[in-house]
Order: sequence, then structure tokens, then C-alpha cells
Amino acid sequence: MAKIYILRGNKGYMTTTVIGVVTNVYEVADTFLAFESMTHKKLQKLCYYAYSWYLTLYGEKLFDEHFEAWIHGPVSPALYNKYKDYGWKRIPQVDKVPESILMNEDAYYLIKEVYNSYGHLSGDDLEYLTHREIPWITARNGLPEYLPSNNKLDDLVIVNYYKKIFEEGQND
Repeated sequence: MAKIYILRGNKGYMTTTVIGVVTNVYEVADTFLAFESMTHKKLQKLCYYAYSWYLTLYGEKLFDEHFEAWIHGPVSPALYNKYKDYGWKRIPQVDKVPESILMNEDAYYLIKEVYNSYGHLSGDDLEYLTHREIPWITARNGLPEYLPSNNKLDDLVIVNYYKKIFEEGQND
């Protein structure tokens, strides 16, 4: 499993109280798309990992949009609606990282770290990972992998799971 070890800034890393929202899912997606062209599935999972790690490490939401436990892993319905017409084709690379992301050092740094940790994996690889992680499994609530679901992933479950992963990584 990919791990993120480095923290920047002066914020604590393990607060579970959500105190704000930094950006939106579309700007996070555009940041990943500034790094490379990719499939919708891969983009969804990278945005999910950025959201999850930011929430865990900084104690605030990176963006306000939520993720649901769909068949292929966590999906932001808002992001899905924007890119669904691409189907399985790659979404084109964009020219630049959004200014609002560049202006927030913590957000940009974390998004780059997520990309460095998970970006080498395919959408299918990332789907495989998320299917073995507690936040998606819990949201599915026993539903078989092949059945549709719109159950939301719970932020507290996300924080508890990635906090454990983070702490285990510190002991490597």
C-alpha cells in the first residue's frame, strides 16, 4: 500500500473535528490532470485519497463534496457527473494547476504527495486498493461488490482508518 509520511505546516495531524473546507473537488481533479492525462476511475480514486489524507492529517475537509461506495470504489457523484462522458477513455491533461490550489501550500503539497504515492497505479489498481480498505467496506455495509450502492463514506471512519495507516507507517 502507498504511504504518506511527511507533514508540513504548523497544524496538528490527528484532529477529527472538521473545521473548514479548502477548495472543491473540481480544482483537486484539475490539479491531478495537470500532472497527467488519466482515466475517470483513476481520477476519482486520486481525489478520494487526497480528500482522505487531507482530512486525516489536517483535520479539515479538502473539499465539501462527498464520496459514495460505488461498485468500482469510492466515487464523488459531482465529479462523476462532470467526467462521465469520457467513459473508459482518458481525460485530457490540463495546462496548469488551479491558482487556488497553488495559493494553499498545504493543499498543493498534499495533492503532490498523493500523486507521488498513488499516481503510478492504474485506475484498476486503485480500485483494488480501495476495495480492501475499511472506509469503502464499511459504507458497503455487507453489500456484494457487484451490486450498486450510493452509501456515503463516513468521515470519521476515513479518519480512523488512515490515522491507523499513518501511525503504522511511522513505525516502519
